Amino acid sequence: MDLVLNIIISGLISGSVFALLAIGFSLIFGVARIVNIAHTAFYMVAAYCIYFVTHKMGSHPIWGMVAAIVLVTLLGIICYKLFINPIREHEGAVLIATIALAMAFQEIMVLKFTGTFLSVPSLVKGYFAILGVKVFYQQLLTFCVVLLVMAGLWILLMKTKLGLAIRSTAQDREVANLMGINEARVAMLTMGISVGLAALTGAVVVPLTVLEPHMWLHPLIMMMAVVVLGGLGSLKGSFLGAYILGFAEALVVFLAPMGAFLKGSVALSIMILVLLIRPEGLFGVSFEEER
Repeated sequence: MDLVLNIIISGLISGSVFALLAIGFSLIFGVARIVNIAHTAFYMVAAYCIYFVTHKMGSHPIWGMVAAIVLVTLLGIICYKLFINPIREHEGAVLIATIALAMAFQEIMVLKFTGTFLSVPSLVKGYFAILGVKVFYQQLLTFCVVLLVMAGLWILLMKTKLGLAIRSTAQDREVANLMGINEARVAMLTMGISVGLAALTGAVVVPLTVLEPHMWLHPLIMMMAVVVLGGLGSLKGSFLGAYILGFAEALVVFLAPMGAFLKGSVALSIMILVLLIRPEGLFGVSFEEER
């Protein structure tokens, strides 16, 4: 029973992290067809922001989280305006530009903080036990924040004018323009929301992980796997795919501890297996014309 509870807790936490990252990535891809490889690099920058505010400035971690989300969201919008928007129509150039951005962020973190492993204190300390299994309050807080953010994003997309504009633009950019929607502004705002979600992920996860300049690479691989598994541009698919791969990782770690280093490979194998059966992903569409 202990093993089952540990798998459930670990799977929920990993799946929630992957879901936030993948939904943000899918959002900007669906609206502007931007493959933002730097998405998880913004997640890394947010984590280091919190470290800087808490350890270098001596502030409470909550203020570090607020500062990280605001600053990284602004950074994302600036990067979009300067580096991505001018070449938006050239998908290959956008891909290369976002890879360059991610590498630049990584090297800046190396120069500023070196490659030393760092950590940030938990917002809430302590734990409670369920059938003898420890559940840390920080884990519970992380999961609850993720659920609240996802609920807020659903309300934004389904119940607001901005959400309607985002969904319309994702459905058909040309028709959205003809209907009076400023597609360029919607794309910029969506980029801000997307990067904000990445920053928020870094903010809630940083107390549970170790900071180092390459920490964006594994989440990037898993995020891309989640997006492809769920179907490119599908938020529902990203949500479900994230938890499938999150629980796949947890099963490998707890059932085969000696082979825990294979957790990413097993998760990617599941993605490949699903794609062999359904090439467009769980909730994708077969042809571009169907979007």
